[in-house]
Amino acid sequence: MIPEIDIKDYSYPLTEDRIAKYPLPERDSSKLLIYKDGKISTRVFRELPSILPGGGLMVFNDTKVVPARLHFAKPSGAVIEIFCLEPSDPPEYDRAFAAGGRCRWKCVVGNSKRWKEGPVSLLNPHASAEIEAMDLQAVLIEKDGRTGLVEFTWKQGLPFSRVLEIAGTVPIPPYLNRESESIDLERYQTTYARWRGSVAAPTAGLHFTPSTIEEIRRGGTLIADVCLHVGAGTFLPVKSEHISGHAMHREPFSIKLDLLRQLRDGGREVTAVGTTSVRTLESLYYAGVSCIKKGYPEDVSQWAPYEREYPYSTVEALEALIRFLEERGEDTLVLGTRIIIVPGFRWRIVDRLVTNFHQSESTLILLVAAFVGEDWRRIYDYALSERFRFLSYGDSSLLYRKI
Repeated sequence: MIPEIDIKDYSYPLTEDRIAKYPLPERDSSKLLIYKDGKISTRVFRELPSILPGGGLMVFNDTKVVPARLHFAKPSGAVIEIFCLEPSDPPEYDRAFAAGGRCRWKCVVGNSKRWKEGPVSLLNPHASAEIEAMDLQAVLIEKDGRTGLVEFTWKQGLPFSRVLEIAGTVPIPPYLNRESESIDLERYQTTYARWRGSVAAPTAGLHFTPSTIEEIRRGGTLIADVCLHVGAGTFLPVKSEHISGHAMHREPFSIKLDLLRQLRDGGREVTAVGTTSVRTLESLYYAGVSCIKKGYPEDVSQWAPYEREYPYSTVEALEALIRFLEERGEDTLVLGTRIIIVPGFRWRIVDRLVTNFHQSESTLILLVAAFVGEDWRRIYDYALSERFRFLSYGDSSLLYRKI
């Protein structure tokens, strides 16, 4: 049954001065709130390796943020902002980034009412010779509300990844209320980012340095990666009165066969770095259920965890995914998920969560509440009273799941 949750019950008073507008000089110098067995304390993030119990499994999201925001101008001078969401032609991220001369993307289009037909040209306010030679143009192929299918064409034979590097800006969250700056190119990216495709950073990972990760590994924790490309939906507020009226956007994810085997074999408590890693890991059960029932895994729907109880164990669901890949000689599961995690969710895989402090009345607050129960409010009251920094560039927390 779809939960009837009033989003107003998950609000808290966040004032502008508590939002971290810029990152701290050192990634691992942020505060770290610890929530365990109902108790809350404060540490420093670089102490995390000594806090984690050994013998666990820590899972990171190694997606990479792309400079996906582009600004074009009509012949009339009207500025059109185009925010690339996901590739359409070619539909695969690697092929889309490698495309030379032409590609199509699903985009959010700003000022779309003033763009009805005809190509628009990339703004070149500093008269860059490189931008002029590239001659990047965009045509709106079709429109659906604020989003649309946009065809990009350019010269010089550059791959589209290079076009974005030259022409795009980092799509920092709108709640920072500032334009992206040079510091964001480095700091709105995890140090372990690998696969291009996100339009928002998995911000829990921004605190980790290579030395922090190595210390965690030396302490006996296994390190593993998943990849979920974060979409612009992460910025969308819940506008409906009840969460049942909120639509989650599809986000593509991939996970290696070796990690599926580790999760199936168990014996290690799982720490997920960020809500995107959580959503990837907890989607696996429902992908496995579809594999058991249909012989192949399907994208995970938004309400799959709540529609019914399934008779299969987590091990059975993971085993089905493993057999599916093994029979095809493949080493990576590639799917999409729209899963929403709210109070009442049955946890299958994740035991601990490293995460930042999220916006009031957001789906991410609901995920935290599902993880720690009603203590989410105590945690946020504590963070406010102890002057923690909030949102993407803010401080961090290590939360132990409430049993």
